[in-house]
Amino acid sequence: MRISSTIASVFGIGYFPIASGTVMSIVAVPFAIYIARHFGGGPAVVVASLIAFGIGVWACGAHVRATGREDPSECVIDELAGQWLACAGVCFNFAPATAAQFALAFLLFRLFDILKPWPISAAEKLPGGMGVMADDMLAGLAAAIIAGAVQYSGAI
Repeated sequence: MRISSTIASVFGIGYFPIASGTVMSIVAVPFAIYIARHFGGGPAVVVASLIAFGIGVWACGAHVRATGREDPSECVIDELAGQWLACAGVCFNFAPATAAQFALAFLLFRLFDILKPWPISAAEKLPGGMGVMADDMLAGLAAAIIAGAVQYSGAI
């Protein structure tokens, strides 16, 4: 297997037979919590998301060129980057985020990633690896803003 495919599939998670994107998002949340609690809160999770985004643009672009498919389902590094960005939205408070707040970030990210309202749907049309990655980053940003606002309001 090409290194780009290994990275794009996050070491094979993308080949999970059912709902590989959701599986990747589930796996991503505990890592976001770890990054937040051990490396500097929300800013560290944002940086991790941006690093995954940059690597993902390259890896998914190479995988797209190799397979000839525009958005292969096995490319799940986009879910990793987007889910981390969504989780960052609840990591900017002085108190550590609760499990319910991370669950909200997860659910909102999956909702936006699956439904793809505009402008998320427009980002998906970008070419190559950028198109694979950009829609999930926008879904993550939307989820982060809403989850962070809900957390800030004290609703959960």
